Amino acid sequence: MKSEPVERAGEEQFKIPAELPVLPLRDMVVYPFIIAPLSVARDLSIQAVDRALSENRMILLVAQRDKDEEEPGEADLYGTGTVAVIMRMLKLPDERIRILVQGVCRARVSRFSALRPYLQASIERVGDQAHDPSSIEKEALMRSVKRTLERATSLGKSLPSEVMVIANSLEDPGRLADLTASNLELKVEEAQEILETLDPVARLKRVNDLLGRELNLLSMQREIDSMARDEMDRSQREYYLRHQMKAILTELGEGNELSEEIEGFREKAKAAKMPEYAVEEMEKQLKKLERMHPDSAETATVRNYLDWLTGMPWGNATRDNLQLAKAAKILDDDHYGLEKIKERILEYLAVRKLKSRSKGPILCFVGPPGVGKTSLGRSIARALGRNFVRLSLGGVKDEAEIRGHRRTYVGAMPGRIIQGIHQAGSSNPVFMLDEVDKIGADFRGDPSSALLEVLDPEQNFSFRDHYIGIPYDLSDVMFITTANLLDPIQPAFRDRMEVIRLSGYTEEEKLTIARRHLVPRQVEENGLKPGQIEFSDNVLRTLISDYTREAGLRNLERAIASICRKVARQVAEGRRRKVRIIASSLESFLGPAPVSREDALSSDQVGVATGLAWTEAGGDVLFVEATVMKGRGNLILTGHLGEVMKESAQAALSFARAKSALLGIPEGFFEERDVHVHVPEGAIPKDGPSAGITMATAMLSAFTERPVARDIAMTGEITLRGNVLPVGGIKEKVLAARRGGIRTVVLPETNRKNLDDIPAVLRRDLRFVFVKDVQEVFVAALRETASPAGGRSAGKRGSPRSPAARAN
Repeated sequence: MKSEPVERAGEEQFKIPAELPVLPLRDMVVYPFIIAPLSVARDLSIQAVDRALSENRMILLVAQRDKDEEEPGEADLYGTGTVAVIMRMLKLPDERIRILVQGVCRARVSRFSALRPYLQASIERVGDQAHDPSSIEKEALMRSVKRTLERATSLGKSLPSEVMVIANSLEDPGRLADLTASNLELKVEEAQEILETLDPVARLKRVNDLLGRELNLLSMQREIDSMARDEMDRSQREYYLRHQMKAILTELGEGNELSEEIEGFREKAKAAKMPEYAVEEMEKQLKKLERMHPDSAETATVRNYLDWLTGMPWGNATRDNLQLAKAAKILDDDHYGLEKIKERILEYLAVRKLKSRSKGPILCFVGPPGVGKTSLGRSIARALGRNFVRLSLGGVKDEAEIRGHRRTYVGAMPGRIIQGIHQAGSSNPVFMLDEVDKIGADFRGDPSSALLEVLDPEQNFSFRDHYIGIPYDLSDVMFITTANLLDPIQPAFRDRMEVIRLSGYTEEEKLTIARRHLVPRQVEENGLKPGQIEFSDNVLRTLISDYTREAGLRNLERAIASICRKVARQVAEGRRRKVRIIASSLESFLGPAPVSREDALSSDQVGVATGLAWTEAGGDVLFVEATVMKGRGNLILTGHLGEVMKESAQAALSFARAKSALLGIPEGFFEERDVHVHVPEGAIPKDGPSAGITMATAMLSAFTERPVARDIAMTGEITLRGNVLPVGGIKEKVLAARRGGIRTVVLPETNRKNLDDIPAVLRRDLRFVFVKDVQEVFVAALRETASPAGGRSAGKRGSPRSPAARAN
């Protein structure tokens, strides 16, 4: 409510007491000769008003330094205020009161004589300083202030009509300054400064400066209003013209549906929070659509493009779940183990919590089939609170599948990336690119090269699909790729991803996963209830060790599903008792356990060595057979071996021939004999250098007729000098050794550090021998003599305490 001026009031009409009750004011200052309404709610203030009304109706109005202070003390109030007379008082139903006060004069607080139950102060009355009434500066300032007030009124400043009348009639610069200041929207500090200025000319000069600032604000506001009005006029003109066009099109029978469709596109664009450059492209296409005939083929193309453009979730993003404990619980509930991946996701969430605009990671899960790479992506999306979309890239050969087709082609569509974002319905989903190692390339382009921009945080903020034609920001998307092998992925593509390896599961991990996830899921999917079937731990262990020797879990789940189906049939036929599956009854459900080739070597044999191999399905046990026969020194290699594996066999033979005397091979042995090396399961392609020491051991066993210990397996690359070089896939190979009942594993010395990645529980039943030279392998693996019958062992293995053998 505006303060109202008093035209005729004099300080001399009132006798000012030496002490007055004090009324603290929040966020305002009252000047002498000004009438102002006040609302009083605090008990302190209400009692001060009651005291004033019971005496001479006079009260001291003092502004608070902090308007939020509920019980102000002496330090919280300014030292100068205004003595005022309470003209009227009105009590409100909520116990507040409204008063109308009239300023009388300025007063300075000497001291506060009481703080409770209300503020009371001893005051000293202060008046304006003397000034020259004929001063030219005073006259100029008064004219300037009056003229500026008139200009402010013309620019829209809301002032009571009587203010201008009284201002024009005033001749006192102090009174004019107070009147003007009371009608300006000033901060408390500025208003108090004017109240404390006792020189009328200086006070008027300060008010003139503040009035000039107000005038500038009003001018700027007038300019903004004018621009807004022009924009409104233009919009109204366009609206009028569009309605005219609509009427014309309606007469032609073409208008209603098209105009409604165009408005629909605009509403969809507004809901999608499209950026400015996308809106410009949309308006360009809408204008083109308006000029087209509804039945033309080009119209359908433009409509389809606008559907895609306005249907994209440009600015619609889901809010991340930044509660680390909750996210960790979701990941643990969905998947057992996989600690590295869970830790990486929680690290990403922690960074997002500290920095909201962090770039999304590009993760690559590499591991054998069936270890849960795809399901882990769904779990990550659930933990983050994001939408999930999956794109399978297996067999994709066309680059346009990624970047889309240009709109010049018939039936053009956006690429699979833009389609996935559209399907997700948010701009920050978890986007899984499955099987990236199986992308093909032909004359239509290389999709993995097109993905380089998608998976690069430095580029994907402006990904440009050929169909959409304008940049789309993919920087908030969390991309996760999966692969069984890293080798087929081109180096530039691989370099853009953070590779996380998933090894196969141990028997204990499989048992826990089967109890927690596989059995309950298959019981439910086959229509059974938990009270109708029960799997013991022994059954699950037998399924894992005898029926499904694999790195992943797919065959294990299939075996459990097969048992559940047979039990479901019994229940459907009327069985009511719970079926308890025990190990001895597995043959009746699944038949006899398949014979695994890990069980094929039941005794020590001459010329047969056990190796460890790594495949995309995990680790595997590999047997290498060697034999000698009469011939001319030829090397025969069979078993569908690759070039690298053949070279390893040739290197092993060359080493044996060069060191024949040291190895106890008779002179002239190779001139009269051929060497045949065979790796069973010849239909399966095999390649790689890690079977080098295995081939050398099998050959030396055949040359010297010393049997190889059946419970020892090895892996490592051999050189012509007999050095043993490091190989990869150590964890997978160790898991395969455990599954095959191996007790001793021979590894290259430089692979010793890789055992740190293998949990201690996996190493508990295994003995590791680390070697630098192939002769150390021979000491660890070859028995001293062979029995006359059947090549069986009749002696003892080379002493494990030999300095050549390094045990873990």
